[in-house]
Amino acid sequence: MSMSTSTAREAAAPVGDAPPEQVSLPEAFRYWLKLGFVSFGGPAGQISMMHTELVERRRWISEHRFLHALNYTMVLPGPEAQQLATYIGWLMHGTLGGIVAGVLFVLPSLGILIALTFVYLAYGDLPIVAGILYGIKPAVTAIVVFAAWRIGSRALRNGALWAIAVAAFVAIFALKVPFPAIVLGAGLIGYLGGRIAPDRFKTGGGHGSGGGDYGTAIIDDDTPLPARARFSWRHTLGYALVGLSLWGLVEGLLWLVYGWQGPLTQMGWFFTKAAFVTFGGAYAVLPYVYQGGVETHGWLTGTQMIDGLALGETTPGPLIMVVAFVGFVGAWTKEIFGPDALLLAGIAGASVATFFTFLPSFLFILIGAPAIEATRHDLKFTAPLTGITAAVVGVIVNLAVFFAWHVLWPEGSEAAPFAGPFEWFSLLLAVSAFVALWRFKVGIIPVIAACALAGLGWAIRT
Repeated sequence: MSMSTSTAREAAAPVGDAPPEQVSLPEAFRYWLKLGFVSFGGPAGQISMMHTELVERRRWISEHRFLHALNYTMVLPGPEAQQLATYIGWLMHGTLGGIVAGVLFVLPSLGILIALTFVYLAYGDLPIVAGILYGIKPAVTAIVVFAAWRIGSRALRNGALWAIAVAAFVAIFALKVPFPAIVLGAGLIGYLGGRIAPDRFKTGGGHGSGGGDYGTAIIDDDTPLPARARFSWRHTLGYALVGLSLWGLVEGLLWLVYGWQGPLTQMGWFFTKAAFVTFGGAYAVLPYVYQGGVETHGWLTGTQMIDGLALGETTPGPLIMVVAFVGFVGAWTKEIFGPDALLLAGIAGASVATFFTFLPSFLFILIGAPAIEATRHDLKFTAPLTGITAAVVGVIVNLAVFFAWHVLWPEGSEAAPFAGPFEWFSLLLAVSAFVALWRFKVGIIPVIAACALAGLGWAIRT
């Protein structure tokens, strides 16, 4: 029976029917590969897509087990949708299944982003490419503003959380406090607040609540864990040792070949740190990536950072894949392999950035998931996460201000922030994009496509 026929049969199966047949690793491989190419829409869209396919249609995993895994990934740094795919792959086929699911969630996006970044750097001055980017930038600004509104409307439920958000904005905008320090401070405030005023730091949990009954799943509510998935200190220490060895091997080789100050070595160290502060999603960590990539290391310019986010929004996979753009541009700009091997340099930079960003995500799942499955209880330490989420809102607002400034006053600088002409057409596009996202619930990809066409038309006209 073909996969499409099997899927149709499972979707039509009545509630209470026998579970589907066991899924082989090659069949799971095909699904995860397909997901890697179609996972548009950010984490909410990607999680919804997995729920529809794996819980409702294919019945590979039950609603309860799906949400239990999601709640764990929510309190981790890193891309929760990719970590959720890794978790489910691990539940179904062990360590190899988790690695396959997590890698295939990222790999198509990396390949597509490498190709787009090469076109951007090699042909970005062509009028057609410049016009498309001119239209996409206001759309990206609107998307970031919409993300701040969407997260803030859910997260800022009382005055204490509003105060944390405002303090985070002031800290990063006016005082230039590093993003990791803001995360640590907000987490500490949340921890203390959870003890002093617990009602103000309660969290609603995952992205939604269960309630759907889609029939018996392969991994159902009461399906026991296989022996390979049960918690043991031997496996935990083994995964930790392998992960640290992989990190040390790659970073050590880069250090030996290029020295500690070499761009690839510094990228490895920088994106390792970034992987541990990605609470709140990619929008929250972008200011940190900007601080390091633009201000500290000079891998790319502020304008290129906006362009990279625009490209990231148009590709499948987690938005944090913008780190591959930063790595590609940084290695290209520094000409790490000489002026005649720019493409090879870019591929190396993108690969290094991606490896060091996602390695911790795999370790968080392979090390932590057995313990989470063994308890099968809701997580209790949510007050620090609540404080961090509130701070993330302020950080994202700062990011929106930064993007809007570069888009509306492209010739502005720190010394003369409002120099040059005001781009009123960009403002019109940004407002229209926000209204489309907020009022009419239009998807991100159609909004970007419409703004790209408008920008191209405006560039041709002028």
